[in-house]
Amino acid sequence: MDLYCVMGNPVEHSRSPWIHARFGELTGQVLDYSRRLVPLDGFEAAVAAFRAETSGTARGCNVTVPFKFEAAALAQHLSPRAMLARAVNTLRFDEDGIHGDNTDGAGLVADITQHAGVPLAGSELLLLGAGGAAAGVLGPLLEAGPRRVVVANRTLAKAIDLVRRHAALALQHGIALEAHELPSVPGEFDVVVNGTASSLAGGEVPVAARVLKRGALAVDMMYGPAAAGFMDWAREHGAMPRDGLGMLVEQAAESFALWRGVRPPSGQVLGELRAVVDGK
Repeated sequence: MDLYCVMGNPVEHSRSPWIHARFGELTGQVLDYSRRLVPLDGFEAAVAAFRAETSGTARGCNVTVPFKFEAAALAQHLSPRAMLARAVNTLRFDEDGIHGDNTDGAGLVADITQHAGVPLAGSELLLLGAGGAAAGVLGPLLEAGPRRVVVANRTLAKAIDLVRRHAALALQHGIALEAHELPSVPGEFDVVVNGTASSLAGGEVPVAARVLKRGALAVDMMYGPAAAGFMDWAREHGAMPRDGLGMLVEQAAESFALWRGVRPPSGQVLGELRAVVDGK
C-alpha cells in the first residue's frame, strides 16, 4: 500500500488524515495517510526515516508549520510556485528523488472564489504575515488578479523581501504590490487574509479594524479554536469571517492530485468535514 503522512509540530490537531482517507474512498485510490510529530530540529531526519521505514512504499508527505522552508531546502526538484514561495507543503517521492510543491495558495484561492463566492479579480487585498504561510499563497493570490495587494508584517524587512520576490509577477498582472509594517497599513480592503502565527499562538489580531471595508471577507488560514479570535474580531467589525478549513481541503485536493493523478471531489469533502468539525 502506498503510504503518505503529514509532518509538523504541532500536528495532533491535523485533519489531513481524515481528508485524504475520504479522498481515497471517493476516488477508489488505496492509500494510508498518518500524522507524524517531528522534533523542531529533526525534519530532514524524519523524512529520511519515513522513507527508510516503509521499504519504498512512502510516496509523499504534506508539511505544516514550522517546516515549510526546510522542506523547500530538502527537495531536489521544485515546482515554479514552490521556487517563488521558497516554501513547500507537499513532497513527492519517486525514482528521481524528492519533488517539492506548494499547494497552499491554490487551495486558498479556490476556497475564496468557489466556496466563499468572493471574486479576487479587481479587489484590494491585505495579506498579514511574511513567513512560510504567507509566502506560499502570495503568488496564486496575485495570479487571481486583484487590483492591489499589501503584505504587512511585524518585521518590515521580511515583508519587503517577499514583495521583491513577487514583483515581476505583480508587474506582469498589472497589480500594485506593497510592503508595510502591521501598525501602519494604509487603506481599506475587500479581502484580508491572516497568515501570521498570532492565531496559532492565541494572540491578538495584529492589525487595526480600520483595514476592513464594510462587508469585507476576513480569512484566517488556521481553523478550529486557533481561528476563533480572528473570526470573532472580523464579525464584530462588520466583516464576513472565514476560517481555513476550506483552504485545508482544497490544498489537500491539489496534493492528492499531484500524488495520485486524480482530482477528488473537494466540495463534497469540505461539506462533510465542516459537519464533523461543527459537531452536526
